[in-house]
Amino acid sequence: MHAHFARHVYHRHSHDTYSFGITEDGAQAFTCRGAAHTSTPGMVMAFNPDDPHDGRAADALGFTYRIVHLGPELVTEVLGGRAGLPLFAEPVVHDPALAAALRALHAALLGGAPALRRDELLAVTVEAMVRRAATRPVTPAVPGGVAARARALLHDRPFGDVTAGDLAEAAGTSRFAVYRAFRAAYGMAPSDYQRLLRLREARRLIARGVPIGETAARTGFADQSHLTRWFSRCFGLTPAAYRAAAA
Repeated sequence: MHAHFARHVYHRHSHDTYSFGITEDGAQAFTCRGAAHTSTPGMVMAFNPDDPHDGRAADALGFTYRIVHLGPELVTEVLGGRAGLPLFAEPVVHDPALAAALRALHAALLGGAPALRRDELLAVTVEAMVRRAATRPVTPAVPGGVAARARALLHDRPFGDVTAGDLAEAAGTSRFAVYRAFRAAYGMAPSDYQRLLRLREARRLIARGVPIGETAARTGFADQSHLTRWFSRCFGLTPAAYRAAAA
């Protein structure tokens, strides 16, 4: 994605990918991992999979940025199957070399570079990110107990009407204990997490050419406008714009 935003405010969301961004102009403010951050020109943003964050312009002039989303399985492949996946301790990194590598990769992906060149730049960028900005590669801890059981139910029924009582029954505790444990483990409420699962599936369906109205119905949204509103808030563009880009 390559975009300029002035008034758009990202709702708190996360991605099921690593997300590496670079701010080109202006300043982007966001919260992540319990702290406020600002990314200014040349800074690199590094989000781990399922890192909840929001985003907005830091001032009225807005900001321009590039971002690349890479699935964990692809990162593992690039790293040669090394044990564990990298974790990024800081969501904002000031490193001109990383910024240059990320900018080159992004330009190649959007500019129609040959496949071999894209793969080479992907390897260079991921290796540089891990070497210069990641903590020691480890296998991320999987939240256990209450939060994990509630999450499993949401993944089993992402498009159904799951109540707080259902989550409490699955987790074996009270509704309020589920809420507290889930927020502590995943950084967002269960309802926000379920909506995010629906949005991710909607994104996949739209990319495959499924009509937006049908996608909304299949993924548990009230109607097309409901899907469009949340899709724009979390992904920064409308479903129609995403469909055109995917095509």
